[in-house]
Amino acid sequence: MRYIFSKLKPLVNVFVFTEKGVFFVLALALATLCLNSSAQNLQIGGSFPSKPIQFVVPFPPGSATDMAARVISQPLSVLLGQPIVVENKPGASGSIGAMEVIRAAPDGYTLLFASNSAVASNVALLKKIPYDPNKDFTPVVGIGETALVLMVKANSPYKNLADLVSSAKQRPGKVSAGFGSSSSQICIGTLNKLAGLDVLPIPYKGIPLAVNDVVGGTLDFTFADIGNAQAQAKGGTMRALAISSAKRSPLAPDWPSASETLPAFDISAWFAVVGPSGVPREVVEKLSQAMIQILKRNETREKLASIGLTPMPTPPDQLQSFISSEIIKWKRIAKDANIEPE
Repeated sequence: MRYIFSKLKPLVNVFVFTEKGVFFVLALALATLCLNSSAQNLQIGGSFPSKPIQFVVPFPPGSATDMAARVISQPLSVLLGQPIVVENKPGASGSIGAMEVIRAAPDGYTLLFASNSAVASNVALLKKIPYDPNKDFTPVVGIGETALVLMVKANSPYKNLADLVSSAKQRPGKVSAGFGSSSSQICIGTLNKLAGLDVLPIPYKGIPLAVNDVVGGTLDFTFADIGNAQAQAKGGTMRALAISSAKRSPLAPDWPSASETLPAFDISAWFAVVGPSGVPREVVEKLSQAMIQILKRNETREKLASIGLTPMPTPPDQLQSFISSEIIKWKRIAKDANIEPE
C-alpha cells in the first residue's frame, strides 16, 4: 500500500479530493503501474516460452531434416521448459511447410526446421516461389551440414560411379533417378551436365520415398543424405557409389567422392531454424542461444554424426548473411547444371 500511495502522491496534488476524485486517482494510478510493469516485461521477452513450440519440418518422417529436428527438440524442451512438437509438412521441396510458418504469428512459437531447399535453393528451381527467403523469414540459428550419397540397390550391376556413367551413356533417357529435395535434384542435374548424361529425374515428396523405390527396383538410383545412406548400406539393401562433397566424408571415409570421377562435382546441404518475419529480437536471441548451447554438447554432436550431420552453430545475423550468399550460389549451381526452373 505504501508503494501505491507513493506513486499516487503526485497525482493527488492535481485533483480535488472529492469522493469521485479519489476513486479516479486510484484507478489512474493503478492503470499506470500496470502499463509500466507490462512494458518492463516486454523489454525482457516476458516469460517466453510459456507454451509448446512447434517445429514445422517440410519433409517426411525419416528424412535428414526430420531426424535432425528430433535430435534438437528433446534437449531444447528440457532447456526451455516447454514441449517441442515436431510436425511434418512435406511437399514442393519444402515450400508447403515454409508457407505454413510464414503465415504463423511472429511470436517464436512456430518455427521452420528447414534445409537449404526451403530457404535458399528453391529460388533457383521454382519459377514462382510463393515467398521471398530474404524477407519472409527471421533467421534463428544454423544447425548442421551434410553431403548426399549416390545410392543404388544392393544387387545393382553398378559397382562404382564409372559403371553407372558408362551404362547411362549407352541408354539415354532410360536410366531413372529419384529426388526428394532441391539438393538431390541439383545433384542429378550436375551429374547429367558433368558426365554428359540424360538421366531421367523423378520427383518425390522426400528422399526416403525415393530410397524405397530404389530398393524396390522402380528407380535406378537416388542421392540420399548420409544418415539414410548409412542405414541402408548397413542393412544390406543399398550400395553407395559416391558422395557429393568435394572430399570424402569423415563420417563415411570408405565411400569415394564423386569428384574422384568427375572433378568438378561438389554439392553439400545444410539445415537451419527460421521463424516468420517479425519475431522479436529477444525471443530470437533466447532460442538461438539455447540451440547453440545444445549444438556444442558432445552428446548432440555424436547424435548428429550418427545421421550424417556436422554441427554448424550459426547465430542469427551470420545466418542471414549465409542464406543470402547461398541463394546466389544455388542459382549458379542450378544454371551450371542446365536445370530450368519449373
